[in-house]
Order: sequence, then C-alpha cells, then structure tokens
Amino acid sequence: MPYSAKQTFEHKQEPAVGILLTNLGTPDAPTPAAVRTYLKEFLWDPRVVEQPRWLWWLILNGIILNTRPARSAALYARVWSDEGSPLLATGKRQREKLEAALRKHIAQPLHVELAMRYGNPSIRSGLEALREKNCSSIVVLPLYPQYSATTSGSTFDAVAEALKTWRRVPQLQFIDAYHDYPAYIEALAESVRNHWQEHGQAERLLLSYHGIPESYFNNGDPYPCHCRKTTRLLREALGLDETQLQMSFQSRFGKEPWVQPYTDETLERWGKEGVESVDVICPGFPADCLETIEEIGMENRDIFLEAGGKTYRYIPALNDSDTHIRALTDIVLSQI
Repeated sequence: MPYSAKQTFEHKQEPAVGILLTNLGTPDAPTPAAVRTYLKEFLWDPRVVEQPRWLWWLILNGIILNTRPARSAALYARVWSDEGSPLLATGKRQREKLEAALRKHIAQPLHVELAMRYGNPSIRSGLEALREKNCSSIVVLPLYPQYSATTSGSTFDAVAEALKTWRRVPQLQFIDAYHDYPAYIEALAESVRNHWQEHGQAERLLLSYHGIPESYFNNGDPYPCHCRKTTRLLREALGLDETQLQMSFQSRFGKEPWVQPYTDETLERWGKEGVESVDVICPGFPADCLETIEEIGMENRDIFLEAGGKTYRYIPALNDSDTHIRALTDIVLSQI
C-alpha cells in the first residue's frame, strides 16, 4: 500500500497531543438510501458478523439491504433533529467540552477530534485532522466502556488501517475499556440519583446493555464480564441489592442465541409478575441514539406496560453532562 501524500516536518514545530474520540456511527440522513450505505459498511465488518463471507454476502445483499433500510430510516426519522442524528449531535458537544476540559490540565497544544467507526466523520478523516495539527502523540478513546471485539476491537482495526499509510506513525495509546473506572461509575451513580430525586425511585432498576452473540463470548470476548462488573460496581455505589438492580441485554439480531437475559423478555416477565415501576438505564451507551431512544424508550416501555406494569422511565445516557466529561477527562489524563 503506498504512503499518503507528503507530510510536512519542521524541527521548530511544537508537537501537540491529539485525542480521537470515537463512537459507532450514524447514517448521513434518515433516508433509505443513506441508511443502506451505513448498514452495508457496518454489517459487512467481519468483527460484527462472524459468518463465512460468501454466505453472509448473500444474506446481507440479497435480503437485509433490500428490506431493513426503509424500516430503519422510518425509525431514524422519529429521532432526527435539525442537528442531525442524536448520536452525532451529542458527539460534537462531547468533543467540544472534552477539549476545553483537557486544556485546563495540559500545557502543550491539544486537539480533540470526533470520529465514527462507520459513516461520517470517519476515523481516517479524524486521524488526518490530528496529523495536520502536528499531533505526534494520539490517544484513541472509543466510547465503549465495556470492551468487545465488535466495537473497541473493530475501532482498533480502522485506526491501524489508516495509520498503515502514514510515513510517520504517531505515539499511540488506545483505551480499550473503562467499565470499572471509578469516575465512570460515579457518573452513572450520580445520573441515577438525580433521576430519583426528580421522579422518585422505582421498584427496580434495570441496566440494559447491547448484546452480542453467545458464541462470541464462548470464543473469548470479555464483553459480558465487563457488563457484569459495571453492574456490580453501580449496585454497590447505589446501595441496592440484587433484586432491586438487575441487568439484561438488548438489540439481538438473527436466530443465533445471544447473551442473556434479554431486555424485552425481562421487562415482560416483570410486568406479569406484578412489578409496577421500573427505571431503565443503558450504561454501555455514552450517548443517546436509536437503540436507547426508540428501542428502550419506546418499544420496551410498551412491552412492560402491556404486560401489566404501571410506570416505566428511561434514564438518559450520560451524553455531555458535566460528570461524564469529568470522567472522560480523568480517563484521558490517566494515559497522558
């Protein structure tokens, strides 16, 4: 692979620190065409779907990309705003606030860029922007608190693929997970406490994480273990027992078994068992997106209420809250 265009270098240049803040991604617009482009990139990643390539190509191009884009586009349209998708709009605010916070602690020039694993702005463009600002040291912070090969692992692949074309590779630090980082746990706990102060405490608090296929875990992906540790630490921080605070996994796709328990089945069972009120938070999502707003905030709410539940409240993601930015600042500073 040829190297990219000539890179300027002068001895008098002051080196800068770069932070690449990444998330999963979003379509460019809530239209079937844009969603199809996004899904094609996302679902063709072998880290995400570990099917034999020839078989998955037939399923993806013959079925999924002909049926799912229109349905997903309609869902995206429900959460879209003038700023675009909620994930991208929040990401821009997180980038701005994180850069301002870090500059209070670091004397040398520092720059933060936002990038998406799939879609725009791309990881390659984010890295190029940092290179243009003379960042000789780069910290990559994927906004996935719990490590999975499908998320953090795939992000590393994209970073490495981009850097293969650089003549001068920067000093690189990659934060693979922060599921048990104290400032992150405290940010979650404060979010829950603030919600309770305003709305009262429900009978149960459910922590819903995005799921992965069970086979991925059996083959060595530590993601479910990271989720369980986050759950235990948050339970201890809030002073709850194992009945009051439980965890589950959402967003399963296809017929293959995924890690359990499932969020929708848990909420349906609770409703039928007489649990009247539930608060739900998604610790694996540092920014609200389609999966939290629509799937958790709407679909699973209907499941719980139709099963007999009385009160269902979704606690928003940490987004660009002050406690979240402080936690991300601490995590980055621990690497610099």
